[in-house]
Amino acid sequence: MKIAIAQINPIIGDFNHNYDKIMNFADRAKQLSCDLIVFSELVITGYPPRDLLEKKDFVEANLKCLNKLIESIHGIGVICGFVDKNPGKEGKGLYNSAALFENSVLLHKVKKRLLPNYDVFDDGRYFEPGLSCESYTYKGRRIGVTICEDIWNDRDIIKKRIYHLDPVSLLIKDGADLIINISASPFYVGKNRLKTDMLGSIARKYSVPLIYANQVGGNDSILFDGLSAAFDQYGQIKARARDFEEDIVVFDTEDSKGFEENLHSISGSDTESILKALIMGTRDYATKCGFSKVVLGLSGGIDSAMTAYIATKAMGHKNVLAVSMPSMYTSRENINDAEKLAKNLGIELKEIPIESLFREFARLVSPSFKESNPTVAQQNIQARIRGTILMAFSNMHGSLLLSTGNKSELSVGYCTLYGDMSGGLAVIADVPKTIVYDIACFINSEKEYIPQRIIEKTPSAELKPDQTDQDDLPPYEILDPILNGYIEDLKGIDELVEMRFERSLVEDVVRRVDQNEYKRRQAAPALKVTSKAFGDGRRYPLAQGYTGIRGLGD
Repeated sequence: MKIAIAQINPIIGDFNHNYDKIMNFADRAKQLSCDLIVFSELVITGYPPRDLLEKKDFVEANLKCLNKLIESIHGIGVICGFVDKNPGKEGKGLYNSAALFENSVLLHKVKKRLLPNYDVFDDGRYFEPGLSCESYTYKGRRIGVTICEDIWNDRDIIKKRIYHLDPVSLLIKDGADLIINISASPFYVGKNRLKTDMLGSIARKYSVPLIYANQVGGNDSILFDGLSAAFDQYGQIKARARDFEEDIVVFDTEDSKGFEENLHSISGSDTESILKALIMGTRDYATKCGFSKVVLGLSGGIDSAMTAYIATKAMGHKNVLAVSMPSMYTSRENINDAEKLAKNLGIELKEIPIESLFREFARLVSPSFKESNPTVAQQNIQARIRGTILMAFSNMHGSLLLSTGNKSELSVGYCTLYGDMSGGLAVIADVPKTIVYDIACFINSEKEYIPQRIIEKTPSAELKPDQTDQDDLPPYEILDPILNGYIEDLKGIDELVEMRFERSLVEDVVRRVDQNEYKRRQAAPALKVTSKAFGDGRRYPLAQGYTGIRGLGD
């Protein structure tokens, strides 16, 4: 059987858009003489639809779209994800489902059995789990269809299984000789290696071909890398779609000769994949929210430089406005670097000095203000003036304001509410500072887009004379491993100390992370590229007394 794997970028709730995409890819698959085309999880609604699932008309529109597809597509079989109703009197009212249809006939339906309820996933909030795993005979093959999480519970691969059953093994017992998994599996750096190894191992373990169709694109903070693939019965990858863009690849279950043409190129490193993810995520967030232009502050530092580069690649240089807002503490070097960067990228740069505004503002609220030694409150006034100016440009031009802070700063609260945190999207807020430098060097390996001096200079907020980040923070090469251990790996203080960090330093960093949860709750959505990002996937109370520094009785 010749199978097309369709990797498309749906828009949540835009049923006309998603219908047209599905029709277009089905036509392409027919032109390639395919027998079957496989789409991703909930492709009709887009994933994740979240509380839109509580709207009856949303569910009905999804079913109407499915029925229209069944009536419209002929000459090829289709597997696609949709939302089905639960007609029973008990349980949740919906199923996360997949349909197999051909020539106006619905042949088979599958209900997702394993419903994740961790990190960014909320399947258990909306869906009732399916109760059975049944394979289906189609064109001489016994197909076992699984939906995303259903394939993530193999006892030989998953060290800590959180479900009591394995749908894949049950389908194999039911006679399946071809496993198809439709997914909306979010990206985080390093996940692709784990996923490829797992899928190949499952195919090899059961000696069956395995098809994996994944969503691509950005929906809010969540990014999907695609990388749909097909594995033969030996676990060898025989088809692979590109990462971070729509694609279609073909796999023949009976003949794998010439498969190399269906191994499409992908990122060559984690650094490249993060950059691609951020560009795609910025583009999709802006355009799916109705923005065609973006605006950002350009300080001459590396974070705003990186954000400007990403914005330019995502939106086009004519659709990016950068604003330089120097104060009396801004160095001529930074002003020049911002100008050079804007020229390199071909984006418009406006300069609006804030010195007079800041002096007047500071003296009004703080008569004892001294320029030579501004307090933290007076430093924050500068950031808030800049945030106000940027929001004014956003309002005037209908542009999306991009905030430019990184994950290291956001983690410890080295940022200003209603100031540099202002914005509609936080582009690099899940990228640690050390990784920002890695990406900048990768960008410049092609051409010096980011002036080398920006990469080499000591980072500074420039809110007081001779200020550097390391006046208030440990060096980033020390800070970032502590943050990674505490936030992503969930290590406690003792475990972090065992990593040879000073206890006083660890306790200070942990205290800062915990105390600044209130800031992060008010931050713009951040594009998720690590295994544990701030936002929906990390839910901590604001009002709480646990610090992890002292236990009961200490």
